[in-house]
Amino acid sequence: MNLQFAYWAPNVSGGLVISKLQQKTGWTFDDNVRYAEIAENNGFDYVLLQTRFFASYGAELQLEAATLASALAAKTERLNIITAVLPGLWHPGVMAKMISTIDHISQGRVSVNIVSGWFKGEFTGYGEPWLDHDERYRRSEEFIRVLKELWTKEYANFKGDFYSLNDAQLKPKPVVQPKVFQGGNSRAAKEMAGNVSDVYFMNGNTFENIQAQIEEVRALRKANHDKPIQFGVNGFVIVRDTEEDAKQVLRDIINNADNDAVKGFKDSVKTAGVASPEGKGMWSDASDEDLLQYNEGFKTGLIGTAEQVANRIIELKKIGVDIVLTAFLHYEEDLKAFGETVIPLVREKEKALTLSTGIVR
Repeated sequence: MNLQFAYWAPNVSGGLVISKLQQKTGWTFDDNVRYAEIAENNGFDYVLLQTRFFASYGAELQLEAATLASALAAKTERLNIITAVLPGLWHPGVMAKMISTIDHISQGRVSVNIVSGWFKGEFTGYGEPWLDHDERYRRSEEFIRVLKELWTKEYANFKGDFYSLNDAQLKPKPVVQPKVFQGGNSRAAKEMAGNVSDVYFMNGNTFENIQAQIEEVRALRKANHDKPIQFGVNGFVIVRDTEEDAKQVLRDIINNADNDAVKGFKDSVKTAGVASPEGKGMWSDASDEDLLQYNEGFKTGLIGTAEQVANRIIELKKIGVDIVLTAFLHYEEDLKAFGETVIPLVREKEKALTLSTGIVR
């Protein structure tokens, strides 16, 4: 199976790096329609819409993910639209209905990314309880189970610690069963992926650490059931004519860091993975430099010439990555350039890989 490509939608202001360096990246609806059209005409498979309700990491303005997904569904033809969802701020029955509606608008092109929550202020600001780390993941797992019950059962029933269904109905059912994505590096996140999710998203990381995560989640999945799980990894992409040019762009981003916004983000994520019982999870090992790209995208190393980046992506495929989740400095030009230069190279290298090794995954 060919690798698939996704991109972060810039549906919050401030771009995809916490830097004062100019970013030719808009956040409005019109901007996001334009980027979606570029992406689906240049080889991308997915767009991931961020969920953010309050300002953080400099993102002062935010478009809500599910409503934006509905609008983009009517404006696109091929992209699968992944809307991020925060359990605790949505009831799963309401979200199941919304996603089914978007599925009909898009004719089967919608998925959800369940975000268990790291930004305490969004919950306390709206008067909702802030749960301990592992409790947030227990709630998320119930949330996913409720979604799937409603999407598949004529009368859905569920009794959990957070949600209940009593002969609940959902009509019409989705045209295509939506995929459920999730992230998280903690033990609780990995266990949830092993239990209920369809795709496990990973923050940017070294190849060694990415492979270790994949092997751990695969083992957890195998212990629970036989249904396969896919893996996606985040990578911030800088493709330029020479490797030195690309590395200079990275240096420019770092040298123009918005230090106040980075500090605010760092303080916010202390309630995330580092707060897990084992002290390991999202951002637990992140340096200030890593936090400039808020899902640690620099670590994945998609920085260089088109050939170098394509080679790096093929190496990701070899260790088990199915989906590469990209972000860019200048969406106005970099999104299209990646589709025109890198994706075709990856396709060529995938064919060569299959011929030489027989690897078809």
